[in-house]
Amino acid sequence: MIHFFNGTVKNIDEPDLKLLYQNNRGKSISLVESLSAEDLVVQSMPDASPAKWHLAHTTWFYENFLLKPYLPTYSEYSAEYNYLFNSYYEALGPRQNKLHRGLMTRPSLPDVMRYRAHVDEAMNSLLDNFRADMLPVLQLGLAHEEQHQELILMDILNLFSHSIMEPVYFSQPRGCYAPQEDINWLFFEEGISRIGYDENSFCFDNEKPEHTVYLQPFEIADRLITNIEWQKFIEDGGYQNPSFWLSDGWSKVKGEKWTAPLYWRKESHNKWSTFSLYGRIPLDPHSPVVHISYFEAAAYAESAGARLPSEAEWEHAATHESRLQGLYHEAWQWTRSAYSAYPGFRTPEGAVGEYNGKFMVGQMVLRGGSFATPNDHTRATYRNFFSPSSRWMFSGLRLARDTTSEK
Repeated sequence: MIHFFNGTVKNIDEPDLKLLYQNNRGKSISLVESLSAEDLVVQSMPDASPAKWHLAHTTWFYENFLLKPYLPTYSEYSAEYNYLFNSYYEALGPRQNKLHRGLMTRPSLPDVMRYRAHVDEAMNSLLDNFRADMLPVLQLGLAHEEQHQELILMDILNLFSHSIMEPVYFSQPRGCYAPQEDINWLFFEEGISRIGYDENSFCFDNEKPEHTVYLQPFEIADRLITNIEWQKFIEDGGYQNPSFWLSDGWSKVKGEKWTAPLYWRKESHNKWSTFSLYGRIPLDPHSPVVHISYFEAAAYAESAGARLPSEAEWEHAATHESRLQGLYHEAWQWTRSAYSAYPGFRTPEGAVGEYNGKFMVGQMVLRGGSFATPNDHTRATYRNFFSPSSRWMFSGLRLARDTTSEK
């Protein structure tokens, strides 16, 4: 499998912050170089955003969180851009309705690129006179743009999936997976574990504070569920059996007529294809299944006589067991944990406090990372989160199950 990201922000303490910043910004541009102006302006669904908006919003972030507070000579590019490219920061003023981002034919793509250049030039000046107190915000800005780089890929894939032309984003040949061995269940005894981030380097606020949890004995699968296993779930009537499904999930199945993961298409009696960044391709039977919702992951686990791991179980296993495969570079893995604050969590002061804490309701946690995830997000403590019905991200599952201390 080809990985899209090789860069990292972990070396933030290196002296050449300019190079680190430039490489990060350059990665965003490289992701859209093969796209047309039309590709960049369309919003395919309410959860997605146009790629042009991503390019502008990440720029707006640097402008508002670093340049305006720390560079006295900075001249704001456009007051209108504060409205257009603010995502959800109430403290920074009104903003465009997310549902209408695809209506922004203006500013044009060249205007957005000029905006990026304006901010990048000012950031170079700021980095020439960098102070230690700016470091946490710079780290957040770099990580924030990396998050949007994966979002660009998610959103472009969803956009292309609506085209009868089935465009190819990534023309390099796609690798195939070798057949998977049967799942090996890894046992963990009950006991106390510490989860959460405890180092001095960068992490997101929702990864802290480190705290103690008590785990009952459990087993976790050494690998992810594959397409061929999911195909059997379909053939065995998994999408027609309400006993596997949570009530809200079953409502989604019936209301939206789910019969397979997002982007799958049945080509013949037992042949499936999927739409991917490589275009429409035959389903690789041994590839980890992706583009499934929490509801689908939980239903599959129920049908298999298992369950999804809690995020504490997942993190404990990822930290203490080297035999786990596909932790970080295949697919995000749903957990059964609702997204909420850790014990002792405090929302940071100011607008930056709106980054994560305000979303700690109605979402489920995913752990690990996908093939499109920047390397710096691939750590055991990273907490991704989406609504339980979301499917357009690169999401899969790893099973867990209850056991006994006598194992």
